[in-house]
Amino acid sequence: MNLKDRICFITDGSDEEAVLTILKSGIRWIQYRGKGRTKKEMFDKALRLRKITKNFDACFIINDYVDIALAVDADGVHLGQEDLPLKEARKIMYNKIIGISTHNLHEAIDAEKGGADYIGFGSIFPTATKNDAIVQGLDALRKVKDSVKIPVIAIGGINTDNVRSVFDVGCDGVAVSSGLLRGNIKENARRFLSIIEEVKG
Repeated sequence: MNLKDRICFITDGSDEEAVLTILKSGIRWIQYRGKGRTKKEMFDKALRLRKITKNFDACFIINDYVDIALAVDADGVHLGQEDLPLKEARKIMYNKIIGISTHNLHEAIDAEKGGADYIGFGSIFPTATKNDAIVQGLDALRKVKDSVKIPVIAIGGINTDNVRSVFDVGCDGVAVSSGLLRGNIKENARRFLSIIEEVKG
């Protein structure tokens, strides 16, 4: 993972200008989470976002849907615990990226054993993006990081005020939504990348 792979912007696709601004700011990993959209709407939006991300040579990941990820030639898919099982997804995705959402140590270890390329772990802090998110905290993140060898991406309530503490426990990267969108997007992206460069050397 290089520096620019250490921060993932999660978008619902509603603001393509924000995606463009974030890419222009130097972030090179976009994840599309189209909750509440029909599959057709998701496909249409994913196709547009794939074109945008390709222009910046950015990694593009689709949430939940292996078929849409393949249809738009995304770089990979991010699956939750209730989505298509990792073993079956790998048969279809071949060597594309597969990330798995995890919420405890058991799920994280299972994802690594199953062949996930990375895991998302959280919620680290309280988050407005998911009302049902259970806060796991930094200690749980540290235990997961110490127990698996694949990259661990922290998610949930991460912003420029607390991101340093996440990397201090050894995390490989962070996934962020409102932490980039609230206020000045360009300045938020600059601060995130600056902090990440400092803590990762």
